[in-house]
Amino acid sequence: MAVAEAGYFVPKTAAVTAAQPLLDDAQRTALTARIKALLAERDAVLVAHYYVDSSLQRIAEETGGCISDSLEMARFGKEHPATTLVVAGVRFMGETAKILSPEKRVLMPTLEAECSLDLGCPADAFRAFCEQHPDRTVVVYSNTSVAVKALADYVVTSSIAVPLITHLRDQGRKILWAPDRHLGDYIRRETGADMLLWEGSCVVHDEFRSRELESLRKAHPAAAVLVHPESPRDVILQADVVGSTSQLIAAVKERPESEFIVATDNRIFYKMQQAAPGKRLIEAPTGGHSATCRSCAHCPWMAMNDLTSLADVLEHGHNEIFVDETERLKALTATQRMLDFAAAHRRMVAGDA
Repeated sequence: MAVAEAGYFVPKTAAVTAAQPLLDDAQRTALTARIKALLAERDAVLVAHYYVDSSLQRIAEETGGCISDSLEMARFGKEHPATTLVVAGVRFMGETAKILSPEKRVLMPTLEAECSLDLGCPADAFRAFCEQHPDRTVVVYSNTSVAVKALADYVVTSSIAVPLITHLRDQGRKILWAPDRHLGDYIRRETGADMLLWEGSCVVHDEFRSRELESLRKAHPAAAVLVHPESPRDVILQADVVGSTSQLIAAVKERPESEFIVATDNRIFYKMQQAAPGKRLIEAPTGGHSATCRSCAHCPWMAMNDLTSLADVLEHGHNEIFVDETERLKALTATQRMLDFAAAHRRMVAGDA
């Protein structure tokens, strides 16, 4: 297995929050109104990830934008007529939007919002790893830089990874997977594919703990457990539902339970509560309390997106995403293979193919 160098700095959520201006209700209302006006003035649309603050998600909803996972954010931006995309999330999400919409201007509230999976899989090290295993089909998770995506045969999201890897397995292919080891292990167990895993992890999901989850389940025996597959194996094995962000939101809406223990970033609760307002959502336990844990069930980089930084980028037009064109085209090819497979898979599931 490859071992990623965890040489990146993980900002503390508490420290990030403290560094941001504290706004009273009047200031938040005024900033929100100003952001909405600027979006219209700049011919811009806001696309926000499920893990950013609910105030930003709400603005995206109210202005005709999008709240979703990283790939759907990018697809929405490509299809939207706006000439500027404002991406509230982490840096690779802005890059993904630029991969699909090179003709559009892509801005972010901050370019300092990174991702532990992206940072833990540097392109040069990953290129060397791929060169050591030329017989393997390279499949990378969407939580990677454009430079890493450019090295891949396929880019995947968590929602399509299992059927796509199953398809490649049936073709007799051996897989080189990056960067999340927990997601890769889950896919390997689900598909039986021959997979060589890069040793990356998500700073949020890696902190969920099985022993503490067992205790919480005993306290809430009627609750269903929802787990994102970036979580450790012993947490996943306790799940009633394992799925992507959109799949977990759908589970809250569709399942009959009134309580749910949720093992993913807690900012997803905004959309879950909209989907099922009468149901109770409980955070799955992490490795420590707020004084010791690295994420406390909320990505510290996602926390860098706030109303002030969003208004500022719309006012001044900075924090623009640029990508190398050669890398973009290679990354687009790998991404398009996944999109084509996903479309064919949907047709097959629907009985149209």
